[in-house]
Amino acid sequence: MLSATGADAAGTRAADAKPVVTLSKQQAGKGGGITVKGSGWRPNTLLMMLICGQSTPDRGVIGGTNSCANAEGRAVTTGTKGDFSKKMPVAEPPAPCPCVVHVASVTGEQATADAMFVVAGHPVAALPKESEGGRLAVLATTRLEGDSGILTWFGAPPSRQLVFTVGNLGSAPVKDPVFRIGTAHGVLAPQWEERQWRGTIESGRKAQIKLPVELTAGAHGDYQVSLKYGSKVLAEQPWGVGRPWGVTVFWILLCVVVPAAVFRIGMAIVDKVRPRTSRTPVRAGRHRPPRLADATAGLPKPRRSPGPAESPAAEPSTTAVLPWFTPDSAPSENRPTTKGHS
Repeated sequence: MLSATGADAAGTRAADAKPVVTLSKQQAGKGGGITVKGSGWRPNTLLMMLICGQSTPDRGVIGGTNSCANAEGRAVTTGTKGDFSKKMPVAEPPAPCPCVVHVASVTGEQATADAMFVVAGHPVAALPKESEGGRLAVLATTRLEGDSGILTWFGAPPSRQLVFTVGNLGSAPVKDPVFRIGTAHGVLAPQWEERQWRGTIESGRKAQIKLPVELTAGAHGDYQVSLKYGSKVLAEQPWGVGRPWGVTVFWILLCVVVPAAVFRIGMAIVDKVRPRTSRTPVRAGRHRPPRLADATAGLPKPRRSPGPAESPAAEPSTTAVLPWFTPDSAPSENRPTTKGHS
């Protein structure tokens, strides 16, 4: 019983723990290397490590991933205890310092952590001033709600709803805030669109907000959805879009059916226009010349003598007498010859 209680307490502490990132060096120049270590992350989670400019751990990455050296980033997977250790090269981000090493989860619920870092020799500029009055911050993990219909399988634009909870950390209420939602594919920069939420968030209050997100027709692959309020990126959410296989099946059928139909039409035209010859068989329904058997049907048939097998049975008759013998002149044994008599 005690062991179960201890396990539950350990799981609760792990759930309440926030991700932490530490660096082997606080300053290094371009071309050098640092070791990034982390703890408190979800076990077996894929993370992305970036060096970003115009950022602080308190305000986060103000310009989003556009302020980071994305080409020199590194990916790492946490262990069974939610920790990791990974070396990464030092690169100059496109935005000036102050800089941070930004670590964010790629899959599952979003989690981020930043650690201050100085890129030696990189320009430094002041951060943009925060707007006075209301200040919004994301209090819970973002998610995408919705599902693709049958039309999306045939190339219709995929659409979702970005759901997140924000809190007003400022001293003044925020009325009808205007957010910017960006969608990025691969290494391309996000395309931003404005979305206004109707409502008022009082100071110290929070609200759940749902904003529509839509991609272009036929979009597929891995996308990154970013949420920005003012000049600060509040959250980023990955979105994997399936391939519209219905379009592929349609083109395959089109490539098979159309050539077959053209071939049949061409053969019908050739059969229609080609000249007829005497050897060409005449189709049924047309006039045919009389056959030889039909032409000779009215003529008298020649008579033929019956053969030996066909002759009727002959009646018995006397033997015919040869002309050179007579009954009186036939030779006999008792009748003497005239030879030697007078």
